[in-house]
Amino acid sequence: MALSEIDRSLLERCLAKKPRAWEDFVDRFMGLVIHVINHTAHCRSVLLASTDRDDLVGEVLLRIVENDFAVLRHFRGESSLATYLTVIARRVVVKKLIERHQATSLGSLSGEPNTNDASFEQRIDDREEVDRLLQSLDGTEAQVVRMYHLEGKTYQEISRTTGMSTNSVGPMLSRVRNKLRSLPQKS
Repeated sequence: MALSEIDRSLLERCLAKKPRAWEDFVDRFMGLVIHVINHTAHCRSVLLASTDRDDLVGEVLLRIVENDFAVLRHFRGESSLATYLTVIARRVVVKKLIERHQATSLGSLSGEPNTNDASFEQRIDDREEVDRLLQSLDGTEAQVVRMYHLEGKTYQEISRTTGMSTNSVGPMLSRVRNKLRSLPQKS
């Protein structure tokens, strides 16, 4: 199936960073992303908690927006946008499920956080780590980290307080976690 006119317009608006384009994109394809996540997990006999699903949605959306929408810029229009996004989402989910399995198998010997619990949710429990991270952040990032890691707020609660889209909270937290990993370790 070829690229529909609706999707072509949406794609052009996103790449041109038009107002509300990203929100419209997420509204249009969120159901598809969730379906791909559920189907991929089911096919691999992986049970997902709602927080796992939220984190995977965030990872897929982050992959789409990273490097100035590079994934969308590489779309050649030889298939429907939904088909293309299905492939992208599936690749991201499979990679994350494999990483989760490896981290669970290797535990703390791998140098990665131990994820033996049933959830990808990575709330940082160490107050000192959160404080260290907050020192390297400012503005909305700091507010989101504070609300999520210290106050235990949900994505929806953070969205209501900050005014950012619920679907943007997960990708922001993923970016912040990557920043934390790149900070020098405390001794």
